[in-house]
Amino acid sequence: MDDSKWRRRGTVGLVMVVAAALLVAIMVPSPVSLMSSSEFSRPGAVDDGPPRLVVDAAHVQDLRKPVVLSGRAKGAESVSVNEKPVPIAADGKFSLELSPAPGKVRVRAHDKVGNDATQEVTIQARHPGMRAVHMTALAWASPQLREPVLQMGREGRINAVQLDIKDESGEVGYDSAVPLGRQIGATRKHYDAKAAVDQIHAAGLRVVGRIVAFRDPILARASWDSGQRDRVIQTTGGTPWSGSYGQFAFTNYANAEVVRYNIDLAVEAAGLGFDDILYDYVRRPEGPLEQMRTPGLTGTPSNAIIDFLARSRDEVHARGAFVGASVFGIAASRPGPVAQDIPAMSRTVDYVSPMVYPSHWGPGEYGVAQPESQPFDITAKSVSAFVAQARDGGAQVIPWLQAFSLRKTYGVAEVKAQIEASRQSGAPSFLLWNASCRYDPASLAA
Repeated sequence: MDDSKWRRRGTVGLVMVVAAALLVAIMVPSPVSLMSSSEFSRPGAVDDGPPRLVVDAAHVQDLRKPVVLSGRAKGAESVSVNEKPVPIAADGKFSLELSPAPGKVRVRAHDKVGNDATQEVTIQARHPGMRAVHMTALAWASPQLREPVLQMGREGRINAVQLDIKDESGEVGYDSAVPLGRQIGATRKHYDAKAAVDQIHAAGLRVVGRIVAFRDPILARASWDSGQRDRVIQTTGGTPWSGSYGQFAFTNYANAEVVRYNIDLAVEAAGLGFDDILYDYVRRPEGPLEQMRTPGLTGTPSNAIIDFLARSRDEVHARGAFVGASVFGIAASRPGPVAQDIPAMSRTVDYVSPMVYPSHWGPGEYGVAQPESQPFDITAKSVSAFVAQARDGGAQVIPWLQAFSLRKTYGVAEVKAQIEASRQSGAPSFLLWNASCRYDPASLAA
């Protein structure tokens, strides 16, 4: 057997095996090569999602000043705010000055391939706070009552005046141009609204216009006599509901004309320069619901009140004023009898103003044995309850405090005790109530 022949054949075979292996190595890429080949086989990764839109939180303390809305729309070709185009930088950043500050805006980002990202943005209005005293229209018309209040402002004891627009009698304190007010004979000329606002502002003070909303004897009587009886809360027997307020007292919070009348007064006042609109009697009358007839009411009384406040805030904000709601002291624990749902209301107003007068609480409320004799204790506990309920809705709590005497004499010490208790409970702002509109400057720190 020729060994050289087999050696040649073995060598050729080995060469062929090695060559085949090399060919396989060339034709079949490694796992890394497969991954790279897959990436390069695509012409380019395409992001077919919408632009990434982020809008910065916007806060405002003066609704009459512009607010700057800014954000970033990564991957967007264009941005619009309420359908108005907004310049956009190369990195997607945008900014727009809005005047007056709106309640809500719609921001839309659009990319080259037709994708949209939209966001509804609420402009957060933060009330600047106040230390205020109550003044009726007639009190403001009296130099003897008006001048001491302005002097307290000059001394820094107060920073705001609460001036009645429409009071418990249904009278509008100035010569309003609101048509329904003129039609029913509600307007008076106790003060010149524009001149009063200018005078208060000149003293460095804000002015809060109080509107007694649904307790309105003038509107109720005029409506009843003219046959427009659906404007009036009634008994199931078809007579005007009186309760303890007189035969013609409560107008219908579910009636569109009644709602419009109050909002029209608020909008007019905001246009005249009032910094706040503070509603009072923004509730249903006390008494069993099954004994009342409320024409047009389709939901609950609480929801009707909330709808009214929400509509009012949007219109009043647009005129540059804040909106508050005065509420019963019991509303934090017993909202049903007056249809004042504090957590829900706090989402529709800038602040709630609970009337936590110590003289109005019964013995044992909030665990306080004698509330009228313990002004600090009852104020601290009742205000704390409202602060807790309003927190999630974003409204501040600015309580009404007692500056009058009932069964107990209330002087400097009692007023100061309430102010301090409110401050410690998370509500440093306040309004003082005295129906006679007389206030002791010593009760208020300069």
